[in-house]
Amino acid sequence: MTQPPQQGSPQGSPPERQEQTRRAVGVRRGMFGGRGTGDVSGYAGLVQPVLEPESAPRPYGGWFDECVDVLFDVVGPDAVTRVVVFRGELTVHVPREHLVAVARTLRDDPRLRFEVCSGVSGVHVPDDAGREHHVVTHLLSMTHNRRVRVEATAPQDDARVPSLVGVYPTADWHEREVWDMFGVVFDGHPALTRILMPDDWPGHPQRKDYPLGGIGVTFKGATTPPPDQRRSYN
Repeated sequence: MTQPPQQGSPQGSPPERQEQTRRAVGVRRGMFGGRGTGDVSGYAGLVQPVLEPESAPRPYGGWFDECVDVLFDVVGPDAVTRVVVFRGELTVHVPREHLVAVARTLRDDPRLRFEVCSGVSGVHVPDDAGREHHVVTHLLSMTHNRRVRVEATAPQDDARVPSLVGVYPTADWHEREVWDMFGVVFDGHPALTRILMPDDWPGHPQRKDYPLGGIGVTFKGATTPPPDQRRSYN
């Protein structure tokens, strides 16, 4: 069974591959960070910076170093821009133009063998200028009992990343969900249509700039209005 790696001391890592400071990518106001409506939680005065995860120094620990080294050797020196190790889990940040090559290497190289794509997630960070849309692919190695995340970003005005359906066919439905919820276009997807919302639904509901709405709910004669019509505390 694979042992969880221990993060080591910062040595042997080219400086251009590491960022040693945490960058603020936004500010969260209130309990949930909602926008466009009054605060209904009572925590309108709560203000917290949103910080990106800290880059990990070398050695990363366990098999993580070999995984990153293989990507550099096979794909190229620009294959990975950042490496994050958090709670014993590895996330590699890659430029979107290298996403397919990185995924194919992770799948096919015998030292890695990440044969399964277990999911694709989307994150909308409006204040992360030039990288507002994050697409995270979750991979599993049945051969080595390992997991890795691959994260790519796209700007708001060009929210496109390459589709991985040609590498991992199960990414089909996951990419459709990210498109449906966040509006990220997956270039090369065989049928990028909505999967949760109706075909004629306007907008993408999990984007932070999507208006908060809802429907009234009745409980034994008492009606709870939708969120955008409730009492505001600020």
